[in-house]
Amino acid sequence: MTIEARTILGPAVAALVQAGIASARQDARLLLGFALGREGAVLPHEDLGAWTDDLDRLFQTYVARRVAGEPVSRVRGWREFWSLKFELCAATLDPRPDSEILVECAVAFGLGRLDDGRSQGLRVLDMGTGSGCLLLACLSELPSATGLGLDINSDAIDMARHNARALGLEKRATFSVADFTASMGWLGYFDIILSNPPYIPSAQIATLSSEVAVYDPLLALDGGHDGLDCWRCLIPEMAKLLSARGQIFVEIGDGQGADVMAFATAAGLSSGGIFADLSGKERCLVFSGSSDHKITAKMRNT
Repeated sequence: MTIEARTILGPAVAALVQAGIASARQDARLLLGFALGREGAVLPHEDLGAWTDDLDRLFQTYVARRVAGEPVSRVRGWREFWSLKFELCAATLDPRPDSEILVECAVAFGLGRLDDGRSQGLRVLDMGTGSGCLLLACLSELPSATGLGLDINSDAIDMARHNARALGLEKRATFSVADFTASMGWLGYFDIILSNPPYIPSAQIATLSSEVAVYDPLLALDGGHDGLDCWRCLIPEMAKLLSARGQIFVEIGDGQGADVMAFATAAGLSSGGIFADLSGKERCLVFSGSSDHKITAKMRNT
């Protein structure tokens, strides 16, 4: 039968509102679109032809999952990030818009290399790649660059490879399982290094929304008792892998700026700026090599 979308959406929106979901209307429209096999949201005034009991049951299942706290992106199995589609699995973080500031800064730096004739052949490293969203978003904007994504979880690496293929970037992106506590000097040197590592203090994870605490992988969230465990081993390794004129772009948690900067300074890096996310919070730190580091990196690159 044919039915107006608002007739289906009304009860779903009411259920989501009662569950305390602020984005109830948009979520209901997206889930209805997903039930109908679409990527976009359904408009309330649309007429839905051939609406069946099976479709209704499928839609109600999706709504129930959202009421229970599961994000729309997990229900659908993908998230749009940097206007690109990234499929997700249990081993990957759900990419969020606040992380796009890393891509914005890194791409601006990469494009700036056009001015000095050094943009050709830029190498990009993503440490803790997850779905591959940071690396692949950068490569989509830097057509002459190549990249390597590392993650400790092999399932995440498989998903990142899948996303690279889906986006047509598999020839410029490679992925490998790696543990950041091990030396990675064998990888060579990189002009852009990206990372959104685990930085949530262990005790705070249970206080996060269920969308994060329940559905994002603990391995990608837990930064130890103070949230800084990963930074202690990651920053020194980044400094070793940075090319002479490269830059590092990292995502930090609330209030971590001073501590991460201290680790960077101790590793011989200098600050290249602090950039805020969409909510105005300090989210992206940029580092470059100090004078001594640059001299050493130049010697290594010859």
